[in-house]
Amino acid sequence: MTMTDFPTQTVGDLTLTAISDGYLHASFGLLSNIDADDASQMQENAGIRDHTAIHINCYLVRGGGRTVLIDAGAGGFKQWGGRLKDNLAQAGIQPAAIDAILLTHAHPDHVGGLLNPTGEAAFPNAELIAHRQEVAFWQDDGNLSRAPERAHGNFIFARRAFAAYRGRLRMFETGDVLPGMTAVPLPGHTAGHTGYRLESGGQNLLVWGDIVHFPQIQIPRPDVSIAFDQDTHLAAETRSRLLDMVSSERLLIAGMHLGELGFARIERTGGNYHVAYEERAQHSPHA
Repeated sequence: MTMTDFPTQTVGDLTLTAISDGYLHASFGLLSNIDADDASQMQENAGIRDHTAIHINCYLVRGGGRTVLIDAGAGGFKQWGGRLKDNLAQAGIQPAAIDAILLTHAHPDHVGGLLNPTGEAAFPNAELIAHRQEVAFWQDDGNLSRAPERAHGNFIFARRAFAAYRGRLRMFETGDVLPGMTAVPLPGHTAGHTGYRLESGGQNLLVWGDIVHFPQIQIPRPDVSIAFDQDTHLAAETRSRLLDMVSSERLLIAGMHLGELGFARIERTGGNYHVAYEERAQHSPHA
């Protein structure tokens, strides 16, 4: 299998490839503002057979002499995902070739793949880049003590991931994080939840992190939040604002929980949004 077998888009001189880490499952009982039966019906209408499956994407960005990974998947945490390393290998990328990892946030399905089974850094040469507020949230003992019991493991895991990259953890507040890659604050899901706008050669793409978990539900119904959101109301506001922006701009998006096609545009008909996946990969003639 080669890189061209994975969904790939070019943005100027940058080549983005969606690398699947696999799936996790989440009950519709975790959704707010929608009945579980209605959620199931929306998935059925969209042709999704496994209604409660949430896909996990990571994005490989190559260009400008760099090989960058955006998020690292779940790495098998709670038996979630875990396919990233094998899929990278199939795409011809070894862990040592990754020189930077951008985090949208530090939930376990995004940082699990940062560690190998012995708890060491899985990417030996990578700088880990994250929003200062996101790192501070997970490191705060007060936040840990106030968190529900089910979330304690998330804190412990995030701390282990940050510790494994100690000495090569770079934190940012705003602005450009790497050449052609700009941080976009997307508050609500977590304290420092961040998207990345990629710009090159007059082309743009937004990696929007966890704006949605169930795209066929939450894009037409942006008021539907999930229990993974730290602030469900703010997450819904951010989702509505972003859907308005990306549909108006016809901006190509990439999302960690979009389907395996990895890239989409948001279309608006009247007041209703829907997701239109990019069915064909676009390959640079130089790739």
